[in-house]
Amino acid sequence: MREDIKWKKNTLPKLKKENLLDFLSKEEIAKARDFHKSFPQYKETPLVNLENLSKDLGLGGIYIKDESYRFGLNAFKVLGGSFAMAKYMAQKLNKDISELPYEKLISSELREELGEVTFVTATDGNHGRGVAWTANKLKQKSVVYMPKGSSQVRLENIRLEGAEASITDMNYDDAVRLAAKYAEGKNRIIIQDTAWEGYEEIPAWIMQGYGTMGLEALNQLNEYKVEKPTHIFIQAGVGSLAGGIQGFFASVFNEDCPKTVIVESNLADCLYKSAVANDGNLRIVDGDMQTIMAGLACGEANTIGWEVLKEHSDTFVSSPDYVAANGMRVLGNPLRGDKKVISGESGAVTLGLLYEIMKNPKYKDLKESLKLDESSKVLLFSTEGDTDPEKYKEIVWNGELGQ
Repeated sequence: MREDIKWKKNTLPKLKKENLLDFLSKEEIAKARDFHKSFPQYKETPLVNLENLSKDLGLGGIYIKDESYRFGLNAFKVLGGSFAMAKYMAQKLNKDISELPYEKLISSELREELGEVTFVTATDGNHGRGVAWTANKLKQKSVVYMPKGSSQVRLENIRLEGAEASITDMNYDDAVRLAAKYAEGKNRIIIQDTAWEGYEEIPAWIMQGYGTMGLEALNQLNEYKVEKPTHIFIQAGVGSLAGGIQGFFASVFNEDCPKTVIVESNLADCLYKSAVANDGNLRIVDGDMQTIMAGLACGEANTIGWEVLKEHSDTFVSSPDYVAANGMRVLGNPLRGDKKVISGESGAVTLGLLYEIMKNPKYKDLKESLKLDESSKVLLFSTEGDTDPEKYKEIVWNGELGQ
């Protein structure tokens, strides 16, 4: 018996905090985008128009940002880590981020001025690879801790970037605590997108870095003659990506913000559980969280991201693994005329959910609640490609987690 998709309309108490979205404004995100543009590896990732799939599902448009092309790293995470690392260095040197483009950052002169720094993080794979890659470019060190059950391929990819990396016997949230403890040493700094009391500045910078993806997508939608999406489906682990994207679009469109659907694994659905509790406080999910959506296997949310999400999101969804698996297959085997998107487990869950809502009568109430119809223009983010190639083949070729 397949588990049901669970959902909760956002009825959380709204505090309407002043200046909540200032750090995710279009002006602030443009600074992050301009920083990323200074990288020689920078190229805008594609926004794929799935025109035929949208017609098949009875929608006005489906547009999916394909992050498998980001900096040759097969995932979006480097956007947040690299920007936060640069902001940290700028702060240490009493400079503005605009004074530290890529060429300046990697210079020997800057390294001599800053000294040796070890960047520390915990990751399921993509974030750690981005931090390791950036540290390597900056001629600095990195130490990466991974939760138990992490992919050996992802571990090796991180080590190839020069990091000291290992898979622990802990879940993700405990690996974060281990990384934070190690980072207390001299000339070490933790680069983590999970915020907690006393650790909020760097996670906020990471969220700004993720905003590059949102700004690119908005400009690309305009090229398709779409002024704004009516809906955004965005996946959430700790909620930094979701908060960054939600906050950016809420800042741009204010009261006319697209309906945003926050999608989690049902084995790590701390935001959904917090929405169900409906008191404004975060809930925690414990245990191993052995979902195929490794990038979303986080049981403790980013407190900054939560502040944004509870104010502006429309609906929270808790999704079983088969939804992500089906999304991978649909994207990897498109209708004639649509472009193929190779999307990993954490990248494809939003398309899988949209497909299920539109095709399965069981979710008629959710479809009607979201007002999904032929006038809907839906924006999605495929946040990773086949970062675990063997797992991708097991699901897409061999039918793991099939109907």
